[in-house]
Amino acid sequence: MTGAWRCVRGAVLLFGALFGQTTQPPAFDLADVHPSRHVTNPFMRGGTLRAGRYDVRTASMVDLIGAAYGVDAEKIHGGPSWLDVDRFDITAKAPADTPPETVKLMLQALLADRFKLKLHTDNKPIPAFALSMGKSKPKLKESDGKPSGCQGQPQNPQPGVVPLIVVTCVNRTMEQFAQDLRNMAGGYLTNPVVDRTGLKGGWDFDIKWTGRGALARAGADGISIFDAVDKQLGLKLQPEKLPVEVLVVDSVNERPTDNPPGVATSLPALPPAEFEVATLKPSRPDATGQRGRLQHGRVDAANLPLRTLIMIAWDINADELMVGAPKFVASAHYDITAQAPTPQPGVEVDFEDLRLMLRALLIDRFELKTHMEERPVDGYVLSSVKPKLQKADPSNRTGCKEGPGADGKDPRLTNPVLSRLITCQNMTMAQFVEQLPNLATGYAHVDVLDETGLTGAYDFTVSFSTVGLLRGGSLPSQPPATASGEGASDPSGALSLPDALRKQLGLKLELKKRRMPVLVIDHISEKPTEN
Repeated sequence: MTGAWRCVRGAVLLFGALFGQTTQPPAFDLADVHPSRHVTNPFMRGGTLRAGRYDVRTASMVDLIGAAYGVDAEKIHGGPSWLDVDRFDITAKAPADTPPETVKLMLQALLADRFKLKLHTDNKPIPAFALSMGKSKPKLKESDGKPSGCQGQPQNPQPGVVPLIVVTCVNRTMEQFAQDLRNMAGGYLTNPVVDRTGLKGGWDFDIKWTGRGALARAGADGISIFDAVDKQLGLKLQPEKLPVEVLVVDSVNERPTDNPPGVATSLPALPPAEFEVATLKPSRPDATGQRGRLQHGRVDAANLPLRTLIMIAWDINADELMVGAPKFVASAHYDITAQAPTPQPGVEVDFEDLRLMLRALLIDRFELKTHMEERPVDGYVLSSVKPKLQKADPSNRTGCKEGPGADGKDPRLTNPVLSRLITCQNMTMAQFVEQLPNLATGYAHVDVLDETGLTGAYDFTVSFSTVGLLRGGSLPSQPPATASGEGASDPSGALSLPDALRKQLGLKLELKKRRMPVLVIDHISEKPTEN
């Protein structure tokens, strides 16, 4: 072998070694993966790396794919029926300074390894909203290059007047504005928004509209996001099926491969759930209004009852799920300002961590002692009367979403008082009752029990009104009966969820007593310790 050939061969081998190193996907050092325990309101929690520990809880496979590849759920297609409903917990170890983009690659590798996930990209027509040119010239001002962004403007409406959502946008491209619209007006826009205007460059403009949930109360003074885009910007926003780049699930295992032996003891311990700094003080006696926010590692609460703070900290969404509290817990109001330690610059603090930090603060400052106990609680039970359900195609993915089905029919556009529209596909009644507390906010505060006796999977749509739009603004324990024995109609045309299920699907939703876990207050001091 000549010296020249040896040099060439050595360079090729070196390049091959380097290429192999650079193409090896980054991976977690180790990971615990298992199905989630049942929770009343299942949604993905976590998703951040903190002190070398990455935690995700109650995440569906669609959630995990979305987090790993940075795509919206609507752009994840195919796959088995369980993709949206089975939920998993992941705890993994990685260097504490791993950048977020690298964590995504690690999650991709984990899904491929433990679930044997295989994907490909494709362009498919999906339900979307097209932002396009109107009939006349757009009412937009060319930007002079100021920093780009959209900012909500504070409003001080007169008593009894439904406030508008007012947003000022500066130097926004139409592609950016399409994404802004999806984020700002999600109550209307349950599918992706795609820019079809053809407009280039940055633009300045204001836009104001009525929130979806407030449109019925606003009456003639209300304006939908569709009319606002048309009348104020000279553009059109309408539902269409549009070709969009999507991720297609070719195959994935429902059960992850087994965890390595001893993985749980080898994972980093969770850092203490404590704020770096926190101030808690009684609200001013003349304070009006209430505000509460847990965001960006910071807690800001103003004039909130102590009872509400406890319910937030323990993730309780119904008064009857907390017992034993003295009267002052409802009447004493407090302001809290607190800051959590941030995992890394630019990385959000896990909302669940903030909740635990608030819990630790209340325990410390009020000498709070509690325990969980099963007690009789009012809970909904779903039964079958004369079912009006369409048998599902078993090859379709299982799930429910807010918004119209494949036919695009949306009764909310012509009758805003029916402000909720839920479309379910390939759903058993057992799966449906599991999702009801999450789908029907304001109605079902605890787990719903399935007594329908129906074992098949179905496709259906149900349209109803929020609790705030019902007679008196609240849900009666049992609707007043008419001569026929059915619930009386609301004079406003509003339809409660129980009435909608009965009339539209032939199902009966009623309250019954049954034993549920509740938070019992054993001890709480009336005055908090000093800051």
